Amino acid sequence: MNWVAVVDDEDFNRKTVARILKKHDYMVTALSSGQELLDYILVKGNTPDLILLDIMMSGMDGFETMKRLREGKNEDSIIPIVFLTGDNGDETEMEGLRLGAEDYIRKPICPDVLIHRVKRIIELDRTHKSMVQEIAARSAECESLSRHVVQTLAEAIDAKDTYTNGHSDRVATYSREIAKRYGYSEKQQDDIFMMGLLHDVGKIGVPDEIINKPGKLTDEEFAAIKTHPVIGDRILKKVSEMPKLSIGARWHHERFDGRGYPDGLKGEEILEEARIIAVADAYDAMTSHRSYRDILPQEVVRGEIEKGKGTQFDPVFADIMLQMIDEDTEYEMHEK
Repeated sequence: MNWVAVVDDEDFNRKTVARILKKHDYMVTALSSGQELLDYILVKGNTPDLILLDIMMSGMDGFETMKRLREGKNEDSIIPIVFLTGDNGDETEMEGLRLGAEDYIRKPICPDVLIHRVKRIIELDRTHKSMVQEIAARSAECESLSRHVVQTLAEAIDAKDTYTNGHSDRVATYSREIAKRYGYSEKQQDDIFMMGLLHDVGKIGVPDEIINKPGKLTDEEFAAIKTHPVIGDRILKKVSEMPKLSIGARWHHERFDGRGYPDGLKGEEILEEARIIAVADAYDAMTSHRSYRDILPQEVVRGEIEKGKGTQFDPVFADIMLQMIDEDTEYEMHEK
């Protein structure tokens, strides 16, 4: 059964509207003031399908009541409101519509108009909220699938290098933690996590024998390794749904002093997310097994991060990484 709250400070009007609605099988709650409505909805937690709200009431008028009722409300929790008014002026109607009212019904009440509009607005509101929920569910499914695909791709990238098992996931995790401590929103943290997962995607274009060479690289081989940021940028720029995804891939080897690659950017010319990923990437490189060494001791790693402040790394994000290291008293942050 559809449920309508009728708010009017005149008893005759409340009873008239309630009688019409009940005749057409609506459940009706009659309230005599704006404050009574606020208590009924906000304090007691009731959620009728529609509110019929008089404008000219003693105490709090309908406009102020609506403003307070809508404060801080999400779209999916908003109850549609139709104003009841005896005022035929356009200004009054426009003010109500500006505040977000669904419609106006003028007094004296015409029963057919009342029932038609109440029925239509309740049906439209339910359809709208159902569509919003469906879109949210489909978006969540797509996001989950996208994350799974990205995770799988990151694992495939790491599999090319015998000595970087789980590297991409760790860089993504460290990057998100740095971003969180710096004040990024949940959405921004999720975005930089995805960038971190795919920061080495360009290694797909580098021959395996170069990536896995146990000895020192020749100049030609190192030049081939240095192409992976550009290759990664080229790949990820094709993902139009996430235009920032390529940031980490292209610029995670830039240095704060301008001596990095591929573009030789300096300081804040390097986008912020890339500066974060650069610190996380360097940290994981030092705390992972390599063909020529084991995981470096924590104090050595800390010293290298400290030494790189202002040269290799943005000092702000280096300091956050140092804070994370100092909190890791059992030295848990490394390749397992």
